[in-house]
Amino acid sequence: MFKRTSFAALAIAISTTLPAFSQVPDAQTVVATVNGQDITLGNMIVVRRGLPEQYQSLPDDVLFQGILDQLVQQTVLSQNAGEPDLATRLLIENESRAMIASSVIEKIAAEPVAEEAIQAAYETRFADLEPGREFNASHILVESVEEAEALIAELTEGADFAELAKEKSMGPSGPNGGLLGWFGTGMMVKEFEDAVVELEVGNTSGPVKTQFGWHVIMLNDSRMQEAPSLDMMRDELTAELQNTNIEKRIADLTSAADIDRMEDSEIDAALLRNFDLLNN
Repeated sequence: MFKRTSFAALAIAISTTLPAFSQVPDAQTVVATVNGQDITLGNMIVVRRGLPEQYQSLPDDVLFQGILDQLVQQTVLSQNAGEPDLATRLLIENESRAMIASSVIEKIAAEPVAEEAIQAAYETRFADLEPGREFNASHILVESVEEAEALIAELTEGADFAELAKEKSMGPSGPNGGLLGWFGTGMMVKEFEDAVVELEVGNTSGPVKTQFGWHVIMLNDSRMQEAPSLDMMRDELTAELQNTNIEKRIADLTSAADIDRMEDSEIDAALLRNFDLLNN
């Protein structure tokens, strides 16, 4: 994007002919003039703001010269383009419409969300939450009931569950000692969940058959599931309220607008693929 071309010399030549800034620069400050057409600091800032993430960390002086080069090149090219064809004019029209609409949405999204609204959204979200239990379990997965029973015998004789899981389990949690971490109801297959629910903390199940094979399960811990705090949910709820506000504002503006749509039956939708129409 910022590779120097023959236009770079033109940019430097133009910039060196400009007078030194006598006032504090602002968005209207002219940084270059190409055949009488001004390029302002504001033009550069807008380009800078829209750069892809990989360019954002470049040094300011590199970005400044690169953006200025780009704008000079674009200005020279546009001045020599002649009258834009229909496709270009329509593209400019669409892009202008989209950018203006996007700026309106940004302004709506920037409107502060009242703390009362966030609190109300939080209460609504979790008003019907029924406390449930979460479980922390480990398991050893093997192919046959005989293997599972042999494992239980070893555990009864004092073998370490995690070491057996590392050695014997064919499940992906095996290398981690069979540890599955915390999970709630509905997150495991029914047979597995039913066995876990029946266990006391620290106890090991008998062989449990699921679609994956035979499991030996140990319940490490359990706890009551609680709703996340308001602070944990604040950003998510704020974003949801902002989106709701945007959608409502769009709906209100659309409803109030005088819109006359062509009926679907009046035009063949396949014409969208007829790019030759842009050549007319």
